[in-house]
Amino acid sequence: MRLIKYMLMLTVPLVILAACGGKETSSGASESRSSASEPVVITDSKIGEHDGYSYELWKDKGDTQMTLTGGGCFTCEWSRINNALFRTGRKLDCTKTYKEYGEISFDYGVDYQPKGNSYLCVYGWSKAPLVEYYIVESWGNWRPPGADSSLGTVEIDGNIYDVYKTTRVDQPSIAGTKTFDQYWSVRREKPADGKIEGKVSVTRHFEEWEKLGLTLGKLYEASFTVEGYQSSGKAEVYRNELTMDG
Repeated sequence: MRLIKYMLMLTVPLVILAACGGKETSSGASESRSSASEPVVITDSKIGEHDGYSYELWKDKGDTQMTLTGGGCFTCEWSRINNALFRTGRKLDCTKTYKEYGEISFDYGVDYQPKGNSYLCVYGWSKAPLVEYYIVESWGNWRPPGADSSLGTVEIDGNIYDVYKTTRVDQPSIAGTKTFDQYWSVRREKPADGKIEGKVSVTRHFEEWEKLGLTLGKLYEASFTVEGYQSSGKAEVYRNELTMDG
């Protein structure tokens, strides 16, 4: 269960293209690549590839540790942070829309133990338009995004999600400091902390967003992500199976 789909491994080499830019790269994240499946431990901001998946640890300060265990799986711990993101998936080159990648989905299993504000989500960016997106499966002590009302609800993979749009003004992004929109699908019912398993049909969310007027551009990233904000916690992603064509 820890192997990325066979078609992706054979036909689509995973590459990280600096031409897209990135808020993490601009803050000093280093890059590396490894085809080995041996565990790799990271404690500072870093972008790279491991065992067929792109990975990234980004933080602005505090104590973090991310251990890549193979096949997109990882463990992470954080404390005394302001903001930190741990993620594995696929970095893209901002040349294709989601429709050109076929059906995108994540099949996941996580032991999620946040203490404070945190998100468990599928995360990424698009360009033209510049959008940061979240599909939130669980969270810590605060349900994002704090908007007054949702744009609507969708039922996908047996779960009901509220859809939101928020705007960030003059904030770091994959295109430098910009003003950009955030799109959100947030599960209405929060699972209990601990082991959470499920599927995220990413393409279905994107399609439903479009019906509500939320249009994505060319994809930069699709990653399974643990994010912490002014909090502490730990998580073990023991299954992370990404399906993506093209």
